[in-house]
Amino acid sequence: MIITEAATESAVPAVPGDVEATGAPEREQLVWPWKDAAIRALVQRIHQLQAERAQAFRRLDDLRIPACRRGHRQYLSSGPPYDFPRYRSTVHEVTQAFAAASREVLAVEAELAGPRAQPLLASHVRRLQQLEETRLATVALLQLMGTPELTGQDNLQMHRLKMKVIKTMEAISDVLQDLRFDAESAE
Repeated sequence: MIITEAATESAVPAVPGDVEATGAPEREQLVWPWKDAAIRALVQRIHQLQAERAQAFRRLDDLRIPACRRGHRQYLSSGPPYDFPRYRSTVHEVTQAFAAASREVLAVEAELAGPRAQPLLASHVRRLQQLEETRLATVALLQLMGTPELTGQDNLQMHRLKMKVIKTMEAISDVLQDLRFDAESAE
């Protein structure tokens, strides 16, 4: 399941902190596992997170593709009474996977912008995050337009949105390539 994998890989482990002089119980201090990693490892992690996002997008696509008989299409084709709990569960899992990946991408961006003093790489990661937000919002809009109430209402708008997704995916690919190239130059 996507959520399990994303939560496992994106989790920030806690380690016991120092006992305060006041005798207060130990507090847990969050430690980011990539803190001392090489820039190459951070870039590889970004690519892994992109793979997780791609998997989550495939799951979202499954919500639209009738042949998959899952998610959104299954929900809509099931007719009254709709199988909303299953659909809601799938959307929740995908949302959690996106959120986990985004949190970690933002942490990598902060690491590159701050302690690593790599503003160019940080800007690539920031742009990647913005593009992924655009892509997710556009895919969600496409799904809404695929509901029976809106199907066939505006085919031109659907086409424009599909083209926007394609162009956004191309831009994401370009940013990932720039990130990899500039990271090699930075080391």
